Amino acid sequence: MVKTDVERFFDRLAKANPNPRGELLYKNPFTLLVAVVLSAQATDAGVNKATDGLFKVADTPESMVALGEERLKGYIKSIGLFNTKAKNIMALSRRLIDAFAGKVPGNREALRTLPGVGRKTASVVLNIAFGQPTIAVDTHVFRVCNRTGLAPAETPEAVEAKVEKAVPLHRRHDAHHWLILHGRYVCKARKPDCPRCVVRDLCAYKAKTT
Repeated sequence: MVKTDVERFFDRLAKANPNPRGELLYKNPFTLLVAVVLSAQATDAGVNKATDGLFKVADTPESMVALGEERLKGYIKSIGLFNTKAKNIMALSRRLIDAFAGKVPGNREALRTLPGVGRKTASVVLNIAFGQPTIAVDTHVFRVCNRTGLAPAETPEAVEAKVEKAVPLHRRHDAHHWLILHGRYVCKARKPDCPRCVVRDLCAYKAKTT
């Protein structure tokens, strides 16, 4: 059987990084959820620095509620939009306690009922915490899919639908990690590092760097 370009695309990313992992640090599904909420318009490194202290004192919905919104702000004030994020984290913690017995639900519909949790956040949590083959389309994935021609579309939702359909089933669980890391370190926004790209010859981007 002749492999498609998409299969070769992911085969090469897999060979370069056989065990891709997200870069947010967490202890359990709840702390992962909090970290992902905090990561909106922030770097993973910045979030990890803030949560290093936070997760030592609040790593469950109950302990987060006990911590309180003002003390939470003290831990995350270095992160952009920390006031709104603190409010959402307190609200989602209360909802987890009231509606889900303090447990992070493992389905998208339930996750989307939590304050501050959108489709991308839900996809990340489902993939990492529950092993589901979801693909979270952040700015890196959106750029890589459009720039390379892998799954070009005008919205993150449309990119998600196209890339999920295109990715071979056995690659789907790790696909969003490969695409995020590729976009973060190789296919960068301002100046992609094309000479170091393992899928250079499969890429539709015309203005390749040398």
